Amino acid sequence: MRQMANAWAVVMAGGDGARLRALTRTREGLIVPKQYCSLGRSECLLQDAVMRAQKVVNVAHVSCVVAAQHRRWWSTALSNISDTNIVVQPQNKGTGYGILLALLKLERINPAAIVTLLPADHYFTDDAPIIRTLRLAANLASDNPRTIYLLGTEPAGPDSELGYILPAGGMRRNAAGVAGFTEKPEFSYACELLRLGALWNLFILVGGVGALLKLFESSHSRQAAEMSTALDRQSEGQPNALDVLYETIAPIDFSRDVLELEASRLQVLGVPRCGWTDLGTPQRVEATVRHLSANAGISGARAMTSAPPPLFFDLSTAPV
Repeated sequence: MRQMANAWAVVMAGGDGARLRALTRTREGLIVPKQYCSLGRSECLLQDAVMRAQKVVNVAHVSCVVAAQHRRWWSTALSNISDTNIVVQPQNKGTGYGILLALLKLERINPAAIVTLLPADHYFTDDAPIIRTLRLAANLASDNPRTIYLLGTEPAGPDSELGYILPAGGMRRNAAGVAGFTEKPEFSYACELLRLGALWNLFILVGGVGALLKLFESSHSRQAAEMSTALDRQSEGQPNALDVLYETIAPIDFSRDVLELEASRLQVLGVPRCGWTDLGTPQRVEATVRHLSANAGISGARAMTSAPPPLFFDLSTAPV
C-alpha cells in the first residue's frame, strides 16, 4: 500500500477513564486516566496508539487530542510529538468536541487531508490486521473523498458491553453501507446480531477532513461555527477564546450524537479478528492483563503493581 503525503492520524486521548478509576489510582490516591496507564508494551496506552498511527502515516502527521488538566501525563508521553500537533482541550467536553476541534485545526493546515481517527485506549493482540485495514481505508478514502470508512471487527463472541455495526446486506469482505448501530445489547440480542453478520464497532474512522466535518453539519452546525470562530479569534490574538467557549458548551458524544445520526454517510470496513478490546470495563482490563502476564511468563503480582513509571493497571482492586 502506498503511503500518501496528505495522510494524517488523530489520536483521541482526552477522556477521564471514569469507569476504571479503581484500577488506575496511585498509592498516593491520584487517579490517572487509563490512556496514561501501561500494559507493558510502552510507558502508556497513548504511546501504543501513537506507535500504531506511525505505522500508517508519516511521523510528522500524527496529531493527538488531549485535555489541559492531564498535562502532567501527556507532556511526557508525547515528548516526541510536535507541539503544533498536540490539540489541547481546555476541558473534557466529550469526544464530539475533541474530534471537531482537531478536524477544524487540521483543515486549516491541509484541507485535502485524509484522516484516521484512532482511540488512545484500545488494545490489539495482533496489530498487523488493523494496520493493513487502516492503510486500505486510507487509500479507499483518497480515491473516494466523500466517503467515510468506519472499521468493525469480526466478533469473538456475543458481548453485551460492546457496540455493534450491522452492515447493509450482511457484507463483511468489502466495504458496505451501515444498516444500523446497537450499543450494549442484551445478551440474546447480541447473539442475534452475530447471526445477522454484525461487527464489533472499533470506533475508528478514516475519511477526508472535509467529509468528516460534514458529519457535524446536520445536527451540530452551530457548534461547529462557534468552534471555528473561537479558533479565528485565537489566531487573531485572543488566546483565551477556546477557554471561554468551553465554559459554555454542553458535551457532545461523537458516537451517540453524531455517528448514529449520520449512518447513511458511512461505509463499514471489516477487520479480521485481531484480539481487540476497548479496555472499557475493569473486567476487560483484568482479562487482558492476566492474558499478557501468562504469555510473558511473569507473576501476576508484577503485572498488577501500581508503581509509576510506568503506572500499571492495579488489579488488586479488580472485581472478583
